[in-house]
Amino acid sequence: MRRLRLHPLFAVLAVLLTAAAAPPGRAVATTPAATAGDPTRTPGAPAYTVDLSSDATGAHWHGHERITFSNVSPDPLQEVYLRLWDNFRGGCANPSVRVTGLGTTQVTQATLLPQDTRGRYEVGCTALRVPLPHPLTQGSSGTVEFDLTIDVPDGIDRFGRDGSFSFIGNALPVLAVRDEAGWHLDPYSELGESFYGLSSDFAVTLDHPTDLLVPATGTAVDTPGEPGRTLTRIGARKVREFAWAAGPFSRIAGRSADGVRIAVYSVADITPKDAQDMLDLSLRTIDAHSASYGAYPYGDLALVLDNRFDFAGMEYPGFVLDWIRPSAVIHELAHQWWYGIVGDDQYRAPWLDESFAEYAMAVAMGDTGAGCTTRTPWRSADERLTNPMSYWDTHPDRYVPVIYDHGSCALHELRRLIGADTMAGLLRDYARAHWYGVSTTADFKAAAQAATPVDLTPFWREHRID
Repeated sequence: MRRLRLHPLFAVLAVLLTAAAAPPGRAVATTPAATAGDPTRTPGAPAYTVDLSSDATGAHWHGHERITFSNVSPDPLQEVYLRLWDNFRGGCANPSVRVTGLGTTQVTQATLLPQDTRGRYEVGCTALRVPLPHPLTQGSSGTVEFDLTIDVPDGIDRFGRDGSFSFIGNALPVLAVRDEAGWHLDPYSELGESFYGLSSDFAVTLDHPTDLLVPATGTAVDTPGEPGRTLTRIGARKVREFAWAAGPFSRIAGRSADGVRIAVYSVADITPKDAQDMLDLSLRTIDAHSASYGAYPYGDLALVLDNRFDFAGMEYPGFVLDWIRPSAVIHELAHQWWYGIVGDDQYRAPWLDESFAEYAMAVAMGDTGAGCTTRTPWRSADERLTNPMSYWDTHPDRYVPVIYDHGSCALHELRRLIGADTMAGLLRDYARAHWYGVSTTADFKAAAQAATPVDLTPFWREHRID
């Protein structure tokens, strides 16, 4: 996500030129195989089935959600947690996302055990504990289902409204992750992201007025519903989140040279020329990033444009909210790999997606990092590139200078240290090794050191990469 610093508009020319000639090793026809299940992170193999119906405005939704999952860990699951991220603003007093009729079923040795249960809200009502009927052992499966109501609040944010347009990011309840550190129930961060999810499958049906378009994560098929309404059925596989928007958008679409379908949805004050420029840029950029990190695997991408957003850009799998800013679009499309395909714990290690997306943006724009200063940016002994969002939320003026600016410059310096070809190969191979998986700082440090005979210990120390 980009909230502050932006590159100048002329950057669009650079990316249009550099994307036209793909570097060696271009991945077009195939994508890496999915990363094997990780027994340290559970619940595994989440699958979400959601049916929602909107009111006439597209700002209020109600329906049902069903989540199936398995326990891939040798440690039993006593409970699961639902993250209701968008309750951060209203909290328990005025929640925007309401879960009712909660129930669980559990499959253990082919025995189905239904049980209705009431959960407990935590972390400002952004986490709901769901106790399971019995401990779920390794290899067993379970289901959580509930009725769901979503009310989109005023405010032009990643979850908010701009007049007749609603933006619905992080609204669907999703499973929290339990790993070696325990359950991740971090608070919501308005400065950056708190989200940590495993690759999941979504089957979502949106019942909405026909005059409202609903761009979303995944591939959509429209069929007629009740008079004046449309059923939009959306499938998305191996994605970490699902987001959508609703409103009387203008829409244009195209297909990249590699076959990726991109549609641009614009609010009323976006000019047709600006929308077309952003579409052309996106079509070239998605192929340029594919050449660098592995072919974009999802087939479709929706870009929603509104210059009144409270942020410069926000990424979701196959779905981007953005201003008319070329550098921001390039950065958010890079997040399709660095956070989307190659996941990370965005609260504990934000540099793993923001620094990498910023570096990928620079590479796509032909920027070699020549403008990076060699002077270290540190202002205190406890400031580190690998600090979590809990640190940056209390030092907000340092977030962009360190995570975006110095983080991308550190990767430029790593490229100069190990060589451009080695760096390009490192990132391609690293993306392949963590495709649909989760990246950690330790993983990246190990991969980087294995790629070069240069001792990187001084580099990690200088850039405070722990």
